[in-house]
Amino acid sequence: MKRFGLILLAALAAAPLAAQDSAPVPPAAPAPAPVEPAPRVSIEDAYKKEYAFLEAQKRELSARIAEVRRNLESDRARLEREIAGFESRALAARSEAESLGEELVRTQERAQVAAGNRELVAATLEQARISLGQLGENRLETAEFAASPDADRLQTAFGTALETLAQLGTVRQENGSFFLADGTEVQGTLVRLGNIAAFGVSPQGAGALAPAGGGRLKLWNQPSSEAAQALAQGRMPAVLPAYLYDNPNAAVSEPEVKTMAGEAAKGGPIGYLILLLGALALVLVALRAVFLKRAGASISHILEGVEAPLRANRIDDAIAACKRFKGSAARVVTATLRNLEREREHLEDIVSESILHESTHLSRFGAVITVVAAVAPLLGLLGTVTGMIQTFDVITEFGTSDPKLLSGGIAVALVTTQLGLIVAIPLLLLGSVLNGWAERIKDDMEKAALKVINLAGEVRHRAGLAKAA
Repeated sequence: MKRFGLILLAALAAAPLAAQDSAPVPPAAPAPAPVEPAPRVSIEDAYKKEYAFLEAQKRELSARIAEVRRNLESDRARLEREIAGFESRALAARSEAESLGEELVRTQERAQVAAGNRELVAATLEQARISLGQLGENRLETAEFAASPDADRLQTAFGTALETLAQLGTVRQENGSFFLADGTEVQGTLVRLGNIAAFGVSPQGAGALAPAGGGRLKLWNQPSSEAAQALAQGRMPAVLPAYLYDNPNAAVSEPEVKTMAGEAAKGGPIGYLILLLGALALVLVALRAVFLKRAGASISHILEGVEAPLRANRIDDAIAACKRFKGSAARVVTATLRNLEREREHLEDIVSESILHESTHLSRFGAVITVVAAVAPLLGLLGTVTGMIQTFDVITEFGTSDPKLLSGGIAVALVTTQLGLIVAIPLLLLGSVLNGWAERIKDDMEKAALKVINLAGEVRHRAGLAKAA
């Protein structure tokens, strides 16, 4: 395109000259001075010059392009070498960073272990200080010990502990005070068996000692005066009645002696009500047993008394013999004897009516016993719920810092349930036994009445046969 533009410019430059040659001749004017004609420009020459110029530029540009390519290749090779070097250094830096990261992790782990060891050392030293302080050893309480390095403090703590253990493992005597059984504090000799038992000897009393709280000691309630005297004189008795303890600062209370009256008192008014109902039910059980025994024991005697007159067909004598006995069985047999002349079906109805009438006497007190057996556990449950409510009120007010208080309240609350079950279980068993006994007596009365009916029928049958003969 550039070459074509140059040719076009040359043509345009030659065009005015050609037009000038072909234009009409204007009117003649005064002849000017003669002018030298302009030189003629050849388009072909201009094109050849332009072509030669362009060829020269092409060669120059080709040379420049070749040079640029050489430079680019050189720069690319150099840059590739630099990139490879950068990549090598980057890989080395990454590897070094990973190594440094791993070393940092190991360093942090060692730091954590060191911190844990320091905390463990501090906890060990604190525990040693407290434990040895409870045993009367105060060397770990000094400022010099606190300012020492950890290694020196550990060595001192373990050395002191070993010395203390060696000292506590021996039987030693010392002057001191202790409390007698009545609370009087007396001075005397304390014989310590390590740190687990102690004996006290004084003119006012001697024996095994138990912790009284605050590091003080008191006489235990078991007789051990002779053993204490022997230890004070340097002799070891054959039997050593000692009270073993693990903490002399915790007071030991005397074990509670449980009695029936004391346990009933823990149940409160509901407990007393349960016991009262139980006592009443037991009395009724005894009375009903007496009634049933009398009613059951007389049946065989009644049958023996009426059998002979009845076989002789002396009904009045049989009735008189039956009246000599008292009780339900006698009344049922008497009613049977008085109605022997009636038809058998009617007589059996009379016997059934008599037995039903006597069932009221045989079932006497049975309903009351059953009711008490059913109500006693419910009363016990009521007492337990009431006691638990009171226990939780105490917990709400004072918290649960004292487990003994909590367990004691729950134990007292459960006393009423225990009393209710103690009353209900025997009453259920005894009530069932007595009801079964009453049913057997009813069956025996029915059998006795049927026996009387059958015996009377046999007598009448024999009498009929005799008359027919």
